Amino acid sequence: THLPELVIWPHLSAWGPGSVQDFIKERSKVNTVPLKNKKASSFHEFARNTSDAWDIGDDEEEDFSSPSFQTLNSKVALATAAQVLENHSKLRVKPERSQSTTSDVPANYKVIKSSSDAQLSRNSSDTCLRNPLHKQQSLPLRPIIPLVARISDQNASGAPPMTVREKTRLEKFRQLLSSHNTDLDELRKCSWPGVPREVRPVTWRLLSGYLPANTERRKLTLQRKREEYFGFIEQYYDSRNEEHHQDTYRQIHIDIPRTNPLIPLFQQPLVQEIFERILFIWAIRHPASGYVQGINDLVTPFFVVFLSEYVEEDVENFDVTNLSQDMLRSIEADSFWCMSKLLDGIQDNYTFAQPGIQKKVKALEELVSRIDEQVHNHFRRYEVEYLQFAFRWMNNLLMRELPLRCTIRLWDTYQSEPEGFSHFHLYVCAAFLIKWRKEILDEEDFQGLLMLLQNLPTIHWGNEEIGLLLAEAYRLKYMFADAPNHYRR
Repeated sequence: THLPELVIWPHLSAWGPGSVQDFIKERSKVNTVPLKNKKASSFHEFARNTSDAWDIGDDEEEDFSSPSFQTLNSKVALATAAQVLENHSKLRVKPERSQSTTSDVPANYKVIKSSSDAQLSRNSSDTCLRNPLHKQQSLPLRPIIPLVARISDQNASGAPPMTVREKTRLEKFRQLLSSHNTDLDELRKCSWPGVPREVRPVTWRLLSGYLPANTERRKLTLQRKREEYFGFIEQYYDSRNEEHHQDTYRQIHIDIPRTNPLIPLFQQPLVQEIFERILFIWAIRHPASGYVQGINDLVTPFFVVFLSEYVEEDVENFDVTNLSQDMLRSIEADSFWCMSKLLDGIQDNYTFAQPGIQKKVKALEELVSRIDEQVHNHFRRYEVEYLQFAFRWMNNLLMRELPLRCTIRLWDTYQSEPEGFSHFHLYVCAAFLIKWRKEILDEEDFQGLLMLLQNLPTIHWGNEEIGLLLAEAYRLKYMFADAPNHYRR
């Protein structure tokens, strides 16, 4: 039986540690442009001789007959393949839908009326009308989505059906959201360990400050803010062709196709047009920074979360032309306003010379020198500067290091934390770096360290790994943010 490449990835945990390590090392050799024999002694030389880790073609058309893949133990490979087949046969037997993403595109999508209205009125029979949508025919999409590009919440081994505890949490959220005045402090407390998918859209609107706590005001507020956004479109969007805005629009137009290139959803022309409008209007209204590369990534979590309000199935392959114009306008406007709220708290990351990022990278270096001096000295020994790898961590909020499903889970917590995107993110980056301390210390040259730090193996990560990362980040914050004398030398 022919098994697609991605099916094997979730089952890496079934192999021995040595096999996994060999596989990852050998795989990295396959996907890397050959380097010169001369050791790369500087970051610039290193950068000239390596390809972008996010090139679209990296994971396609690999030669499985090459010596790199022959290092795999045949018994382990056969056992893993047998386990995959067994798991797939079990999935076919069980009709119920689990939270994990299957590799096949569902035969029918279901579109539902916005659940934000349901939260406003609590009348689910009127507001959760479900209408079947036929599988899209127009897009030449790849039939299988690589694991790194799957959006649904899942752990490495796939998420089980909803537990009693999860049902209780969901009911707690629904009670909070339907109360006359939602207790935002309690909502943050409940959201810190993750927000259930069913209530994430309205929860994110509330946590970002876009939606008022008073339920009676929500519907009117959404209507007013959505009309205001499309007023900006009418007022400003035609100016993209004017000379003083052409450079901004051109850069946005170039960057958008690079946003999550492995996910077909974001390659649809209609989605790209929505992103162009959101980013251009934001840039025009924020002349102090304008548009900066990296901001384009920050739209995607909001877009996916608000799209999920109308789509019952997983959204990676969903054809947005199946949605009504009103649905698309709501998703676009809400994504704009919530992204704007986020950027209000970190705008110094994107002003001239990006001083916010410079400060955060310096703070990360100082923090790591305190919590793991061995890793810090290892970087110094091989002349690795934190700015060479951590600039992207701060500029893109780790979005280029993690699958999108992990970013969405991470943002549940960021929106629950005071200054989550600006302050708590520093401790998440520190915890993320130290998580790879063994792999870092095993690399003994500049080139190897930069290759590792720019291609960290998080492809299989899900809610469980993000939960552990956040717990460690919280521990670091408790130790250092609340005890500044420990932070200083």
